[in-house]
Amino acid sequence: QVQLVESGGGLVQPGGSLRLSCAASGSILSINTMGWYRQAPGNQRELVATIADGGRTNYADSVKGRFTISRDNAKNTVYLQMNSLKPEDTAVYYCNLDQIRFGVPNKYWGQGTQVTISS
Repeated sequence: QVQLVESGGGLVQPGGSLRLSCAASGSILSINTMGWYRQAPGNQRELVATIADGGRTNYADSVKGRFTISRDNAKNTVYLQMNSLKPEDTAVYYCNLDQIRFGVPNKYWGQGTQVTISS
């Protein structure tokens, strides 16, 4: 099993910044992809950004140029630096880890952290 614990959410004014962190523990394989998803009220959960163990990244178009995902493999931790925040970024942000064990894909989720952008 894998456990993911997020931190760093909160309330910030439009144009501000936040940094989310997610620490993974448990049965983590060296080859995996970690990422962030978000879900606003009434909406489906959507991808924000992912980063593979080798460092390859992928971003939603809506956050490109504003958000930066990074990871520290030694600490099994993924970060999301969010700049130039907009009210539409308001959502619960979920950390995710994907890995394949014995040919079976496994997806793990954190409990979520609230991010609210409001003046």
